Amino acid sequence: RSHSRSRCWGPGSLPPCPPSTSPVSRRQPRPCVKCRENTAAVVIRVGDGFCRACFREYFVHKFRAMLGKNHVIFPGEKVLLALSGGPASSAMLRQVQEGLSRETAKRLRFVPGLIHIDEGAVCGQSPAQREQNLARMEALLQETGFPYYLALELPGSVLRRGAGAAGEPCPSYKEAVEGFIQQQRQEAADGDGDTSSVGSSTQHGPGGHPAAPRLPPAALTAELLRLFEAAETLTAKEELLQMLRGHLILHTARTRGYPKVMTGESCTRVAVKLLTNLALGRGAFLAVDTGFVDSRHGDVTLVRPMREYMAKEIAFYNHFFGVPTVITPPLSTKRREKTSIHRLMESFLLGLQADFPSTISTVYRTGEKLSAAPAEASSELQRCLLCLCALDIDGGE
Repeated sequence: RSHSRSRCWGPGSLPPCPPSTSPVSRRQPRPCVKCRENTAAVVIRVGDGFCRACFREYFVHKFRAMLGKNHVIFPGEKVLLALSGGPASSAMLRQVQEGLSRETAKRLRFVPGLIHIDEGAVCGQSPAQREQNLARMEALLQETGFPYYLALELPGSVLRRGAGAAGEPCPSYKEAVEGFIQQQRQEAADGDGDTSSVGSSTQHGPGGHPAAPRLPPAALTAELLRLFEAAETLTAKEELLQMLRGHLILHTARTRGYPKVMTGESCTRVAVKLLTNLALGRGAFLAVDTGFVDSRHGDVTLVRPMREYMAKEIAFYNHFFGVPTVITPPLSTKRREKTSIHRLMESFLLGLQADFPSTISTVYRTGEKLSAAPAEASSELQRCLLCLCALDIDGGE
């Protein structure tokens, strides 16, 4: 009787199907939305599944299209790539490497250089950990064959704006292309047809082997730590670190002759920065802080070619195609989400993104509608010493 009672179900209910015999439990593999032949390996957005080959083509095309449609980087121009070793900057380096290779149909025509800034002392790493990370990073930079620079300390006087706005006007993109073609023809006539060489590394030891990275003196490290200890909140420390990092990159670009700098901010990072700057009262400078081109520095222009990529796309690309990374824990590591505005905004946006997948792209597209104020291009205005943005000191206007 108890056995027959166990086989009874309530009104309107049906007996459950065993998992092994249920046809609904077997999910069919999703085909690639582009080639319709291979099985999708990654789903970028809802309904957009790509196989590995099509995903790589999509990733490369987006990078090349971002540079091509803006016409900011001229052929033959020296460009400094700022590499932190993280996923976004490492993916950017891989795109530049592939774009400069001979097998590429439409090769990139600029001359790259690399810079890495050691932030381990500020982030709480020991000297042994810093030397280990620097050795790994230098080995990664050495493999590229590009000239590279390891910035270990900040020079005394770098807080200045270049004189690019008051100098001669920059040539147009068409004039730069014509000049580059003439230069190539001249080199071919002289018997030097290879224009892809970019020089050797600047951190070589005797015999061509990379020299062991040397940390700055302990006194300078202690002075830097005292500077960050004077900042009372984690928000102030992160803002200070960003400003010092930016000025050190600009100083290296000026002293080494690089008129353009590439940074690796992704779409996710740009969206977080946009809301963070609004909360910090920097809403008037969102266009220069998050735009594709940042020309506030005069003689050096910052370019953000990775700002169309979501962090998810970058992570899958690095995983599928073996892009090496060297991760340095940031300041907010092992901190609660409410300890800084940067951390809070990041947690807020990523939490919304998990439930509403279009959150970050919506914030990013909203920031795309912003444009820099005409006053930012003027060299006569007084500017902030740290961020180099125009000061709003006229209360009447």
